[in-house]
Amino acid sequence: MIAADGTPLKKSLNRALRMQKMRALALIAPLLIFVLVTFIAPIADMLFRSVENEIVADTLPQTTSMLADWDEHGDSIPDETVFAALYDDMFFAKEAKLHTRLGSRLNYELTGVSSLFRKSGRRVEDMGEVYQDQFEDLDGFWKDSENWLSFMASEDWLAQMQDWSADDGRQPAFELRDGIDDALPATAVAYTRFADFIQNVDEDNLYKEDPWAIVYSSLYDDLAGQNGLAAYDGPAKEQLAAAQTAATGFETVNFSQAFEDIDDDWHALDVWQTIKLYSPKYTEGYFLNAVDMQKSVDGAELRPESQRIYGILFWRTMVMSVTITLSCILLGYPVAWILANLPTRQANLLLILVLLPFWTSLLVRTSAWKVMLQQQGVINDTLVWLGLVGTDDRLALINNQTGTIIAMTHILLPFMILPLYSVMQTIQPSYLRAAKSLGATNWTAFWRVYFPQSIPGIGAGSILVFILAIGYYITPEIVGGTSGTFISNRIAYHISSSLNWGLGAALGAILLAAVLLLYYAYDKIVGIDNVKLG
Repeated sequence: MIAADGTPLKKSLNRALRMQKMRALALIAPLLIFVLVTFIAPIADMLFRSVENEIVADTLPQTTSMLADWDEHGDSIPDETVFAALYDDMFFAKEAKLHTRLGSRLNYELTGVSSLFRKSGRRVEDMGEVYQDQFEDLDGFWKDSENWLSFMASEDWLAQMQDWSADDGRQPAFELRDGIDDALPATAVAYTRFADFIQNVDEDNLYKEDPWAIVYSSLYDDLAGQNGLAAYDGPAKEQLAAAQTAATGFETVNFSQAFEDIDDDWHALDVWQTIKLYSPKYTEGYFLNAVDMQKSVDGAELRPESQRIYGILFWRTMVMSVTITLSCILLGYPVAWILANLPTRQANLLLILVLLPFWTSLLVRTSAWKVMLQQQGVINDTLVWLGLVGTDDRLALINNQTGTIIAMTHILLPFMILPLYSVMQTIQPSYLRAAKSLGATNWTAFWRVYFPQSIPGIGAGSILVFILAIGYYITPEIVGGTSGTFISNRIAYHISSSLNWGLGAALGAILLAAVLLLYYAYDKIVGIDNVKLG
């Protein structure tokens, strides 16, 4: 069949349907982008942070590479070559101020490592200065940054620098002289990293910056090893030859002993085991910590009983969330029934009272409960005035689970009442009259006729209240004390205070998985299709 414009009808119809789909997609695109940016992306980032562990390998690349061949099951610490690699890595990490971040990361796994890295960062330069002082005492040539550049930098770069001035902006990027990396490989690597840091991080003039101490220690390693210097025929050849001859009599540094002099913990086996265990770029360590376990040289194992807190918090969160949900059902069901059976004018007035708490800040409502529930608060004073409790026997309603349950039940109660009210409005009063006309008592009519029809509202309210309760942290933080806090409070602590984002992300991922699992179980047992909001 042919359309009016001469094209096949099927092709024309497909084009029209495609245009409709494109218009529909354009309409939902802003919402879709909003959900991706504000919901999906943060969850994906959280899941990534719960396994990401790149800081160890990125900060100590040489050390972690050499530790791959070290037997962590043995009784001996790594050898001198590993300590020499640690010196190189620690020096550059100190200049980039990454050693403190790495110390904080490893301190989550082994207490005391943070102070160990801070102390080592302050004194690691002393090791390189042993060589720096000897080179400078040998010949004043080694004191001047321009002398270093004369044989480390390429001729093209030196020529560019002759025409460069501070008014031109950034310096030309440093270029290494051809062949110098063959003659002085360790020095070339150290000087290139030094130059890159000076130009791109500090944004200073490389011509005016004297080399770091690690450049001198690297130069000593090259001269002592005689790596290709005999074939070198470039600038500073005489000074390098003289330095090579003198280097045989230089005082050397035993890096293993030097690190032990900084702190005895560098010769502790558990420090090196921790570094090796957490050297991979991805780790399951955060998830193990989140379930009260830990990585060890023998694999995953339970933490000591005194350190197992997350299992207790997860269990407490689930139990108290269920308790709060049941409390909301018991208190919200009668209110919703009254709203559904009152005349519209009176029902609307009462509904405003139900919605009134939404017009008040959550923090204000929670703080009000803190005032009311304390031992000298309104509730206890009223009970004492009524003679129900003695002056010396006031109830402990704050800083415990009781306070959390009371305050959160009040805060979440509207989320139970509204779905129940919406469902109950659809239940015809004639059903109850018909049941009573057939001989049913008031209770039988309610239980056999009315209540089953209100179950979808109970299901909807329960899902809302439970999911909101399981993730609450402001109210438990204010009124819960130590025994009434949730796992969400621990997540907030790690994200904002301890800055252990990996563990916080792992706890959040487990909580998310638990909610999805419960949602799946609810769907299988009750059926999500039976949930109604009206």
